[in-house]
Amino acid sequence: KMLCSRRCLVTSRQLYSVVHDPNEKTFEKLLVANRGEIACRVIKTCKKMGIKTVAIHSDVDANAVHVQMADEAACVGPAPSGQSYLNMDAIMGAIRRTGAQAVHPGYGFLSENREFAKRLASEGVTFVGPDTHAIQAMGDKIESKLLAKNAKVNTIPGFDGVVKDADEAVRIAREIGYPVMIKASAGGGGKGMRIAWDDEETREGFRFSSQEAASSFGDDRLLIEKFIDNPRHIEIQVLADKHGNALWLNERECSIQRRNQKVVEEAPSTFLDPETRRAMGEQAVALAKAVKYSSAGTVEFLVDSSKNFYFLEMNTRLQVEHPVTECITGLDLVQEMIRVAKGYPLRHRQTDIPINGWAVECRVYAEDPYKSFGLPSIGKLTQYQEPLHLPSVRVDSGIQQGSDISIYYDPMISKLITYGSNRAEALKRMEEALDNYVIRGVTHNISLLREVIIHPRFVQGDISTKFLPEVYPDGFKGHKLTDPERRELLATAASLYVAEQLRSQRFLGTQRIPLAKSQRSSWELSVNLEDGVYPVTVSKSDSTFSVEVDGMKLNVTGEWNLASPLLSVTVDGTQRTIQRLSRDASGNLSIQFLGTVYKLQILSQAAAELSKYMPEKAAEDTSSILRSPMPGTVVAVSVKPGDTVSEGQEICVIEAMKMQNSLAAAKTGKVKAVHCRAGDTVGEGDLLVELE
Repeated sequence: KMLCSRRCLVTSRQLYSVVHDPNEKTFEKLLVANRGEIACRVIKTCKKMGIKTVAIHSDVDANAVHVQMADEAACVGPAPSGQSYLNMDAIMGAIRRTGAQAVHPGYGFLSENREFAKRLASEGVTFVGPDTHAIQAMGDKIESKLLAKNAKVNTIPGFDGVVKDADEAVRIAREIGYPVMIKASAGGGGKGMRIAWDDEETREGFRFSSQEAASSFGDDRLLIEKFIDNPRHIEIQVLADKHGNALWLNERECSIQRRNQKVVEEAPSTFLDPETRRAMGEQAVALAKAVKYSSAGTVEFLVDSSKNFYFLEMNTRLQVEHPVTECITGLDLVQEMIRVAKGYPLRHRQTDIPINGWAVECRVYAEDPYKSFGLPSIGKLTQYQEPLHLPSVRVDSGIQQGSDISIYYDPMISKLITYGSNRAEALKRMEEALDNYVIRGVTHNISLLREVIIHPRFVQGDISTKFLPEVYPDGFKGHKLTDPERRELLATAASLYVAEQLRSQRFLGTQRIPLAKSQRSSWELSVNLEDGVYPVTVSKSDSTFSVEVDGMKLNVTGEWNLASPLLSVTVDGTQRTIQRLSRDASGNLSIQFLGTVYKLQILSQAAAELSKYMPEKAAEDTSSILRSPMPGTVVAVSVKPGDTVSEGQEICVIEAMKMQNSLAAAKTGKVKAVHCRAGDTVGEGDLLVELE
């Protein structure tokens, strides 16, 4: 049996597989207490295991993909999650009505809710997850840190008492080991915090921090703990059964984050050596055994630049980024969770768990990466095509063309996973997959994802949780074109324009006017890109365009199937997949090139000459008005007409997709009118407040 399982692991290395033994009975029917991609993911494994599935949904999700995939579905309330996906009474009712014997909670919602697990147990329904005591122990930050310490897991060293004077501060700092963080006991918001790298800085830090703490919080007590410089966020996947067996399934590197949310994950990590990996794995298993853990779980660590690692927290559920672990081990984690919940022992030993190849996951979100690395966007997916025609690509999604991305739930569109025999191959495939992903109708973050995975620092593996703010200190601005790339884009856009012109002269494949003169062979164009105007000359022979830009000639060939959302173009031997997103009669064109959308205007030389005489539309004075930067719900309005506000003062708070955002005045002035009140639903660009 062991031999078989090992062989299955290796042969199924492509993505993951369910090696299901039909004689191994689990559950007749399982309810998935979740929505979106994770609900679809669980249903897929249940189908392979011969388990009937029940989906739950809110009224706005009635036609969602997870509802269509399941054998049965139950509505559990209106759109807001508090009244539907978190509504335990309604979910318990659905379980009773459908006769489901088990519940898989996915992640988020009720997945780490002790009360929900207790209610299921009291009705004899199996919770596909750990026991309630493990959920409780790991959900409490203080209790989990104590448990970790007792299980000999590395925790962030620190001094929990109050430091009396500078001499004592130096003594404690030396014991902990530099660098240390001196911080106010009553602190918050970064006040009263100092980093010290030696004795002198500790004395100075003690003096300044206690003064700041006294003036900010009226309390000069200080704590000292180890400061972790440029930490990496590396987590270990564990799997344990009810018979005392536990395994670690290698690590995932999750350091690329924004607002403490992960954006790109990979397995394994470029940073860990086999010794550190084993030490982290063994500590993670020790912690799992200490809380009598059973099911799949994740132990998160912060790792410093010297490979010292410290326990952060344990997630007692399936993680969003579990697919990268499945790709390199060949295990199906959902199947393992269901087997453990039924009481079966694990099928594998630690020596069976391989690291085969490399996997990378990008979280594709409906959000605008140009606004603080991603503010939510909503809309209907007018066109949607996953890049599944490429090899070794896995897409975990819960949407399809025509789906709505609404303000009620997380803005994730999908998880895009690519697999390769090594990291370079996985990243090259990810680049291709991102270029071949068609998403129209909502703003998305593909430009940011593509920039991250090709960034030299990321490619070298030089990353930390501060990667995004360090690489883009002024915010993300899209791909910066090099001179050859700019010429490539101009040549491609000009060729597209001419191909379009030629197509419009033909009618069902023949010339519209039979007597028309033979076709032109060259075009003089003027292309406007990023506030620069470039003269471009295009000539055509067969399906190749010869384009002159900046005194250089480029040859552009392509299929020019202008009805296709994806266009494959070769410029001087370099193949690119581009997307033409829009065009209009006045020569405006937007093209997704190297992941970023560029707006161009292409005119004939004669039209360009005349366009100088066109009056310019005056830009709106945005300093006197406040428009909503995103769709959402107004939580609070803190001004009324007649109030005087100063620059930077909060005017209102908008909540979108579980995040609250404070909107501030752009200048000092008097409030002229307020167009919203608490509870209103607003769209992106809606006028909220006017100043005089």
